[in-house]
Amino acid sequence: MKSKSGERTLLASVLMSSPGPIVVGTALFFGRSSTQFADFIRRTAELGAIIVSWIVFRIVNRKNEIDTAYRNKLERTANLCVGAAMCLSGAAMLFIALFSPDTEKGNVIPGLVIAVLGVITNTWFWLRYRRLNREKPNAILAVQSRLYCAKAAVDACVTSSLTFVAVAPAHPASWYVDLIGSIIVAFYLVLNGIITIRGKNNVMNWK
Repeated sequence: MKSKSGERTLLASVLMSSPGPIVVGTALFFGRSSTQFADFIRRTAELGAIIVSWIVFRIVNRKNEIDTAYRNKLERTANLCVGAAMCLSGAAMLFIALFSPDTEKGNVIPGLVIAVLGVITNTWFWLRYRRLNREKPNAILAVQSRLYCAKAAVDACVTSSLTFVAVAPAHPASWYVDLIGSIIVAFYLVLNGIITIRGKNNVMNWK
């Protein structure tokens, strides 16, 4: 029953995450915030990692007699994908933040709305995965809990940054706020990605 709940939650994650890259990518036609563009890259990489996790979870839980070594290998592969996605997203955000030109940001409202919704949705998934993992410890669910905690924190940072840009787009400090927001998000993602990649024990002990 718990494996079914985990599978349904992962599928819900895939379905809820799928529109993100499309919507944020569309929003880029209206605004040119470096935070907003980096957010698009982040969501795309994370979606790929979540899809891999869902597929692996289905495989290891639908086979009654699966070799333990093979199970661990599949789970490790899924978790590596999540960690790599976080690290790549952070690196992309840092590069864009440091090398993007200081130009007019345009309309960042669409991206701001998506970020606010992201805070709400990702917080719910984080708490959901944490509860499932506590009831029945699972490497994939533990890493998804870590991922969604990071996603919620990232969206909170993006929300703060874009709110300042939206309220005072012409203010000289708006560019610095946008830049600092991107850098904070980048380091947070890379740090959590490294922790995830380091190994199963670190992930399983994180509640």
